[in-house]
Amino acid sequence: MKSTKQLHRSVIEACKKNDAKAQMQLYDLYCEAMYTVALRYVKDSFVAEDVMQEAFIKAFKSIEFYREEVAFGAWLKKITINQSIDWLKKKKLSLVSINEEITSIVDEGDWNVVPSITYEEIVKTIQQLKEKYRLVLTLFLLEGYDHKEISQILGITEVTSRTHLMRGKKLVQEELKALKHA
Repeated sequence: MKSTKQLHRSVIEACKKNDAKAQMQLYDLYCEAMYTVALRYVKDSFVAEDVMQEAFIKAFKSIEFYREEVAFGAWLKKITINQSIDWLKKKKLSLVSINEEITSIVDEGDWNVVPSITYEEIVKTIQQLKEKYRLVLTLFLLEGYDHKEISQILGITEVTSRTHLMRGKKLVQEELKALKHA
């Protein structure tokens, strides 16, 4: 009996040979997770579905370049995130660059929220922010990207990324504080 890793490897190898059945297996394994990732960024279920589909198409077209240096799910997630951000950019998302003289460095460990607040409440609050804050917080806090990577993905400076993170976290904290005191 094959292990899960061996099964994944054989399905991926079949996808590299353009096997439609294998592509469907891979799609079924990852579609729900990639839809959730896309939805975090585009905030519209129909658009998230389209973005997810486009990400799979892109992944299948470039699957021959997948080298198992990272888990397939992580590789696909990166494609889905980039596809989501590309969609946002096409929709004329204007990420206004903050004045370069703002050099206050954010202490990334400074995330003060009441312990009774759930992960879901934090994510829901992040989803309600302006795009520029929501994207940086999602990439940094939920996806684990650093400021250098975020600046490259969004086409902003690292200072702007840090500033958006700091301001976004402050807005989330204020909203969560109001939520718990209401």
